[in-house]
Amino acid sequence: MTRSETGPATGPLLSVRNLAVSFPSEAGRVDAVRGVDFDLFPGRTLAIVGESGSGKSVTAMAVMGLLPEYASVTGSITLSSRQLLGLDDRQMSQVRGRNLGMIFQDPLSSLTPIFSVGQQIVEALEIHQNMDHDVAWKRAVELLDLVGIPHAAERARSFPHEFSGGMRQRVVIAIAMANDPQIIIADEPTTALDVTVQAQILDVLRLSQTETGAALIMITHDLGVVAGIADEVLVMYAGRPVERAPVDDLFTRPLMPYTIGLLGAVPRVDVAQRRPLVPIQGNPPLLVDLPPGCPFQPRCPVSVPRCGDREPDLAVVPDAVGGHSVACIRAHEIRYDGRNSCIDGRPVYPVPPVPDVPGARVPREQRPAVLQLTGVSKTFPLLKGAILKRRVGSVYAVSNVDLDIREGETLGLVGESGCGKTSTLLEIMNLRPPQHGSIRIAGVDVAQLRGRDTERQLRRKLQMVFQDPMGALDPRMTVFDILAEPLQAVGEADRAAIAARVDELMDLVGLNPEHSDRFPTAFSGGQRQRIAIARALATNPSLVVLDEPVSALDVSIQAGVINLLNELKAKLGLSYLFVAHDLSVVRHISDRVAVMYLGRIVEIGAVDEVFGGPQHPYTQALLSAIPVPDPMVERTRERIVLRGELPSPTDAGPGCRFVSRCPLYLTLDVAQQARCTGETPELTGRGDRDQQNACHFR
Repeated sequence: MTRSETGPATGPLLSVRNLAVSFPSEAGRVDAVRGVDFDLFPGRTLAIVGESGSGKSVTAMAVMGLLPEYASVTGSITLSSRQLLGLDDRQMSQVRGRNLGMIFQDPLSSLTPIFSVGQQIVEALEIHQNMDHDVAWKRAVELLDLVGIPHAAERARSFPHEFSGGMRQRVVIAIAMANDPQIIIADEPTTALDVTVQAQILDVLRLSQTETGAALIMITHDLGVVAGIADEVLVMYAGRPVERAPVDDLFTRPLMPYTIGLLGAVPRVDVAQRRPLVPIQGNPPLLVDLPPGCPFQPRCPVSVPRCGDREPDLAVVPDAVGGHSVACIRAHEIRYDGRNSCIDGRPVYPVPPVPDVPGARVPREQRPAVLQLTGVSKTFPLLKGAILKRRVGSVYAVSNVDLDIREGETLGLVGESGCGKTSTLLEIMNLRPPQHGSIRIAGVDVAQLRGRDTERQLRRKLQMVFQDPMGALDPRMTVFDILAEPLQAVGEADRAAIAARVDELMDLVGLNPEHSDRFPTAFSGGQRQRIAIARALATNPSLVVLDEPVSALDVSIQAGVINLLNELKAKLGLSYLFVAHDLSVVRHISDRVAVMYLGRIVEIGAVDEVFGGPQHPYTQALLSAIPVPDPMVERTRERIVLRGELPSPTDAGPGCRFVSRCPLYLTLDVAQQARCTGETPELTGRGDRDQQNACHFR
């Protein structure tokens, strides 16, 4: 029996009816939430999904009673027959923490930096249970151990800044479950975490439900996470639910064009065929004075004139499983043909054609290299002392890295936070001789550069796109000036030529050239990233370094940017060095992939070979942790859980750096284990395959 077939045995813990939240603004009243209804039953998980601004987090904050005083909240929120709306802050404080626990997106902002993590758990226990301090401290240690904090008794006395991001999130979960709440609300709890840490946090959330019997509201934009943890899914758009269904039915039979678009925009790590993603065109509406009709109509590929008459109600679909409801007048026309959701035999979202990359037809070894790293290493001094600093060691950020990128090729560089990805990028972008090894860009050894003019010419061939487009674009400059600046920096002085090039760049990335006189704040997040890409292309580079270029974007906008990057690569013959923590994106966009662990590359090869047959134990664990947007797959797949402590990056001793967490190491005999701890493995291949890994026994 699947999760969606298991019916609730008791009445709902939480009932939300006709919830509406509005805020005053200079433009008028913002109707952030407009008529949300749902029931949450004991032990069940409700996932709320949608783009930024759809009302997900505002709904959660309304349930918790954490909205500002100027917010207008109407409707009904009932917790175990107790009406929460209308309670003052003192009354809600008795509910929060005791009956309702919340896990926020940023754990560091949720924890008080001046108190130890143990003290903060003890505080939650003493406030709600009048517990003796010694008993509360013992319970705090038990909770930290339960959520997977190693050496819990000692670490309970540590402060938040002494923990990693994943460990801080575990502490927040421990606080949320401290008083055995009836409901836990998790607002994007895994967004900023590595995929391995994300998998561990999701396991901890499931454990907290098992231990406390709590119901869970999971707010997320990651549909893979939803597939693995949810029983029911509520899809929100423009402040209101547009589809609600059991998780299996929603993923196999989505009936709202918006939901179909979200699922079609998600790259899948389990699919080798890389056809273009299907983005949802346009942007969500401003929630001020919405016009009549369906708010999704301007973006809907199958809208008809009557969609603009009135906003459709969320209605149960006839013959649907588990009360599948949808707010679309054409839902009854949608059929699934085994590959696409269709109306009258035509896909709701036609799949774009696959861009042709002419250079890809030439064997890799026959294409020139645009980037070559040979034995590159980077260490940072480890200093001690407040005034008179002295060096007490070194941090080995990058160790003996070898890789190359050929013309028209994308190399994905992946690994957990702190593995050395960013340090490697900085070594490349500095255009300075590395501490050890050599770096060649477009055939030029950076150690041989002499003079500013030579460096400037090479700089034209190497450009970068950053993670946060708003942080990378000067808000005081118009888009025209932003795109003209790199042209002027490389010596272009003809104003007419610059203007023509700016128009060409705007058109190239899918923006209206007439909007180049606007400032970055006038554009959406996806449009700002397109501007950043246009700026990187201004000097006709050979290699573009992309540092998490889509991680800050909604899934629908992310799909458009990924498609754009693939189209530009095909059209301009570009090469990319693509760094990301989302391995589904990496598989979709990359030709080859390099996996880093604590400064070393532990596996490298063609993307389909590495993802289809990972050899190194770390790569195997990394790939097993990636959520797949398919509930059936998520329920049946096996994950490799990494246990043990990360070794210190200051340790330069021999041996494999992964040995403390390696599941393979535990299965070896004593002699083999001695080789793992005493001999550093080299990056080697086997047979005639391009794939190489750094493991003695793979």
